[in-house]
Amino acid sequence: MSETSREKPRAGGGDMRRGLELLWGGHGPGRRGPKQRHSTEEVVLTAIAFADAEGVAALSMRRVADALGVSPMSLYTYVPSRDELVGLMLDRVLGETAAPPPETAGWREALTFIARERWRLAERHPWILDLMGRRPPLGPNLVGNHEVAMRALDGTPLDDLTKDYALDTMQNYLIGAMKEARDAREAERESGLTDEQWFKLAEPALMDLLDPARFPRVLRLGEAFRAAGWGAADPEYKFEFGLSLVLDGIEALIRRAEAAAG
Repeated sequence: MSETSREKPRAGGGDMRRGLELLWGGHGPGRRGPKQRHSTEEVVLTAIAFADAEGVAALSMRRVADALGVSPMSLYTYVPSRDELVGLMLDRVLGETAAPPPETAGWREALTFIARERWRLAERHPWILDLMGRRPPLGPNLVGNHEVAMRALDGTPLDDLTKDYALDTMQNYLIGAMKEARDAREAERESGLTDEQWFKLAEPALMDLLDPARFPRVLRLGEAFRAAGWGAADPEYKFEFGLSLVLDGIEALIRRAEAAAG
């Protein structure tokens, strides 16, 4: 299957050993053939700029080569395939997230900081959400970010496996919340309507169809949103609300472990 016939590239695809060597081996010039005009880092940054503008599904080796002014075949001297390229892209942007500052007080504040950093990263590079698969590229920034998140739970009675489960739960929530925010932006861009404008158009007809005896809770919910204002439906507001619930769950887990240890 060619790179252009598969809609979604796989950040963890390609040859595993070759991909890991690329991720961990630095981004110097290509080693095969004549002296190269660009570094692998330039190739990766060009591909990131393309994905930021058009999405990762539209990315191809040919289009990156055109942007760099080189032939598609010469691009393969830097990265062997599109799968290895998107792996490098994903790990490169994961390096943009900061670690919690030293003065951060406790695990909850640290995980809140980490979650907000990931939210902002997805706002800058929405295409990363298409690459968050079961087997991500195990590059230095991905591994480093997980080390930082694990460190945030130091001092709790959780064992390492339980910490990992808790962090996976938080990450799964974050991916869902970030995709919802991206979908809201895309729907607004494609329709020209905000969620509030869209619902205000749909609401009169919907209210005429809803039987109060059958849907009393849904009708009360509509009233609650109108009373609270549409800020209550804002994706970032909902992100913060859901994050608090996830952290409450981790806190309950820690308290149970403390009680068992005590």
